Amino acid sequence: MEDLVLDAARDCVLAYGVRRTTVTDVARRAGVSRMSVYRRWPDVQSLVGDLMSREWHRVIVDAARQAAAADGPLRSRLVAQSVAAAATLRTHPLLRKILEVDPEILLPYMLDRRGAGQEEMLGFLVEMIAAGQAEGSVRAGDPARLARAVLLTAQSFVLSVATVADGHTPAEFDEELTLLLDRYLSPSAPSVRGED
Repeated sequence: MEDLVLDAARDCVLAYGVRRTTVTDVARRAGVSRMSVYRRWPDVQSLVGDLMSREWHRVIVDAARQAAAADGPLRSRLVAQSVAAAATLRTHPLLRKILEVDPEILLPYMLDRRGAGQEEMLGFLVEMIAAGQAEGSVRAGDPARLARAVLLTAQSFVLSVATVADGHTPAEFDEELTLLLDRYLSPSAPSVRGED
């Protein structure tokens, strides 16, 4: 039932936006009672939070699957999959709708706390960075710290690129993100004092 309700919530948000979506709308679209929805989610905000987590999880799983199947040094695979995940998120219909209609929904995840999707992304990045360090393709440094810098950089290319695009294409920004991440993670990158 959970996926059925989350699918219905996604359809409602895409149709109306978060603020105009109600539990009644979601229950009706899912073909379940409102009480069935309320038993699992106390309000629309928690329902939408779980929906975002599920959708971002799918992007991360796809990135991890592609990274595992790709050839080449781990740094190259990590960079390619980070850029691909950023591009996927940037064009994701749910994220686009939220940014266009209800951008304030994202503010807590940008200013106050991490969401489940961000935690999962950090876990993926830490694991890949540590493996790349063991392989020798990623520079030395605390993997958790490097992962956070990568996430912050990629997140800005997802959420803020439209504000600075000025006629440049998404593909051009993907090239720049690739260059930024590759050089940042390269073993030849200068280290920062106190980092190791």
